[in-house]
Amino acid sequence: MTDQIKASHVGLCVSDLETSLRFYCDGLGFSEDEGFPIDNTFAAALEVPKDVDLTSQFIRKEGLGVELLYYRSPGVDGQPSQRRNQLGLTHLSFYVPDVDQVAAKLVELGGTILESTRTEAPGITLIFVAGPDGERVELMQAAEQ
Repeated sequence: MTDQIKASHVGLCVSDLETSLRFYCDGLGFSEDEGFPIDNTFAAALEVPKDVDLTSQFIRKEGLGVELLYYRSPGVDGQPSQRRNQLGLTHLSFYVPDVDQVAAKLVELGGTILESTRTEAPGITLIFVAGPDGERVELMQAAEQ
């Protein structure tokens, strides 16, 4: 039975759809895919109060689907995970050819480099960038062989 289960996507609530599209598409190479207007039909599934007005915008990269959820109503609230030991999803992670170059590009697109997270270990360099809404994005660069 489990061999019939297929991964679909992860959801990411965003406060500005256009900024997030630029960050993920222009900065990390995602492609914009299908988008849907969502109303009260899905309020129970979304676990939010009625008067739902949101855009569900999918982006994809190499089989990874991310659903950007842009709520006009009800508005967004809360804070994304700021620690990897916080319950729930804590970050998205990407292998990149150069962590500093990609991080700099993400800053141009609304991100913030979290310099205190820079880690160099045998075989890998990594750093976290906070996305436009503070969500954590890990950039990993394999050491040159």
